[in-house]
Order: sequence, then C-alpha cells, then structure tokens
Amino acid sequence: MSIFQYTFESECLNNNTQITVILPDKPRDITPAEFYGSGRKYKVLWLLHGTFGDHTDWVRKTNIEMYATEKNLVVVMPSALNSNYSNWNEYMLGYRMFDFLTEELMPLVYGWFPVSDKREDNFIAGLSMGGRGTIKFAVNHPEKFAAAAVLSAAPMDMSGMGPENPCPMLNTNNPRMHASLKNAGSLEAFQNSNENVWAIIDRLANTGKLPRLMFACGQEDTMLYDFYKKFQAHAGEIGLSAHWFELPGYKHEWRFWDLAIQEALKFFGLTEEGGNPY
Repeated sequence: MSIFQYTFESECLNNNTQITVILPDKPRDITPAEFYGSGRKYKVLWLLHGTFGDHTDWVRKTNIEMYATEKNLVVVMPSALNSNYSNWNEYMLGYRMFDFLTEELMPLVYGWFPVSDKREDNFIAGLSMGGRGTIKFAVNHPEKFAAAAVLSAAPMDMSGMGPENPCPMLNTNNPRMHASLKNAGSLEAFQNSNENVWAIIDRLANTGKLPRLMFACGQEDTMLYDFYKKFQAHAGEIGLSAHWFELPGYKHEWRFWDLAIQEALKFFGLTEEGGNPY
C-alpha cells in the first residue's frame, strides 16, 4: 500500500489540518498506465482516532496498513483533536468537526482520490472517542455508510444525566461533559441534539434506515464494558440487529483494537474472496 499524508486548510475547522490516507499499491504485473489510468473507484473506510490521538494513531499502533492491503481498501484517517467529533462553534473561529467529515472531507476525498461515493462502498469505524464519533455519524447520516464498527464505546442513556449521577460520563459536573453542555447551550439542548444517539437509535431501530452495526469491547475495559452490556441489552429490547464482539483479558488498549478492526473488516464483508460472512 501507499501512505499519503495531506495537509490542507479546512473551511469547517478554520485551520490547517492533516489526514493520512492508505491507498492501494500498483501490482507488479500491471503497467503504470493500466493501473493509474483504470478509473477504478475503491471501497473506503473512514477510521477515527480516540482522545489525545491524531491521524497517525492507527498506522503507528496497529497493522491497519497490512489489513487494508489484503482487502484492496482505501483508509482515510482524519485528525479531530479532543472534539468528540462535535461542532464547537464558539471555539476560536469555530471548529466544526461533525460537519467536517461529511460536508468537507468526504467531498474532498471523492473528488481527489480513487474512492467510490456509493453508500455500499463506504464504511466507518473508530475507537473510544472515535467510537462515539462513529455511531454519531452512522445514525445521523445513515444514508452515507453501509456499515459501522463502534470499538470500545457504546451509546448511553442520557435520560438520567445530572450533577448527582455517579457515572463521570453522565455527570454534568464532569469537565468534559460540562464543556459539551456549555457548547450545546443547556442539558435539554444537548439531549435533543445529534449527540443523543441512544434516542436516535430508538427511533430508527426498526425503520431499515440504519447501517449495519457492530459493537466491540474488551471484557476488562472498566471504563466502557458496563455501558456496552447495558446497550446490548437495550438493543435486544428494541429489536436492533447488531454484531457483538468482546474478548476476555483485554482492556481499553491497542492490542484489543488491532483485533477488533480485523473483526470489523470481516463484518463489513471486506474479505479477499468477497461477500459478506455475516
């Protein structure tokens, strides 16, 4: 595969940003004119990093380049700071990460790279914060993705959010959550926004509109495993079909994510032989 790093000025982010793109290599038995002039449009995985990460994380810490090579897959990895893949309109000149992926980056990649814009050829995955971003994009823009893999993250029931909630991720005094609520304007506004994927899934579960969904979590992930199991039970109650992947002995760690992304590629149907094994 070829690894391409691209720096450009983003309209949505109001600053220079970088992406890493994994592109298929030319087979040795094909001439450059044949390969580069073929006009082929490849399937693409939009792969999101977690908190404190950037566009290089997946390449540096997993074997995603090798896995993409085996599938003849383009992989696009953006940088998102610690934005939760949300729009932060009051940050400096504005940092609209939720808009950036679908309204700017996807048109850029479709126009400048050999990538298919067909829904059936587009997949999204991410870990931790990137997992939250993945499910947020998948349920708010279900027309753009054939399938999504949420790694070490899960939708949360926001109905019990408040300053007394013992869970840091649902306690409105938690610094990260406090910043998100301030950004939204109020708790009510946050709960009624595109952030409340639990409620959105409730509405869409039986409509046939959602992409195929996979959720993965290490059984020793003390941060997320309880949320993962709670949502798994809720999915059964509302009739949401999903693929569940969990392994004993793994925490919130890259060793698990390297295994989980391999499972995700199989779930997406990106096998060497083709077809959907699920």
